Amino acid sequence: MEISKELDTRGLNCPLPILKTKKALAEMQSGELLKVVATDPGSVRDFQAFAKQTGNELVEQQTLDKEYIHILRRR
Repeated sequence: MEISKELDTRGLNCPLPILKTKKALAEMQSGELLKVVATDPGSVRDFQAFAKQTGNELVEQQTLDKEYIHILRRR
């Protein structure tokens, strides 16, 4: 998997990780991958809803210790 851009939202709570993700995706080309690292446990559910609402593909979600990694493909 080739990540085009990485976004660090550690320490930020909802809705900031989603807002920063939306801004980052707007600057990307269709098909590119964005990796978002968050520490907010609610981000797992938030990113699932965000992907559904915006049409961007949620490729993968991982939990490593207390970090939540979300990989999205720009529509």
